[in-house]
Amino acid sequence: VQLQASGGGTVQAGASLRLSCETSARTFGSYSVGWFRQAPGKEREFVSYISWDGENTYYRDSVRGRFTISRDNKDNTVALHMNSLKPEDTAVYYCAAKAYRGSFSARDYDYWGQGTLVTVSS
Repeated sequence: VQLQASGGGTVQAGASLRLSCETSARTFGSYSVGWFRQAPGKEREFVSYISWDGENTYYRDSVRGRFTISRDNKDNTVALHMNSLKPEDTAVYYCAAKAYRGSFSARDYDYWGQGTLVTVSS
């Protein structure tokens, strides 16, 4: 499963961005997809994930209410809508996939995209 993350950029605090994770995998509908981020000098951390069927979504506390994850299994895409961005959201964002049940742990994911940089200025 190859993943392609896109949509990052440089914005001011309070702005919005939409990240996209795309794949050509025919079995994409069988995979839960997570978003993780890594800021300079910090470990990679969980941001959000959506279950394979789109029924369940999870967020880290600091982004809940500001970020929304969604998926379109017909187009093989997962989007992360980020609103009210803060400087502390600055990081490289990665999408990742694992079969069926999702996870909060990066180690559980088998496939990773290349990352897209989000920079939020104050």
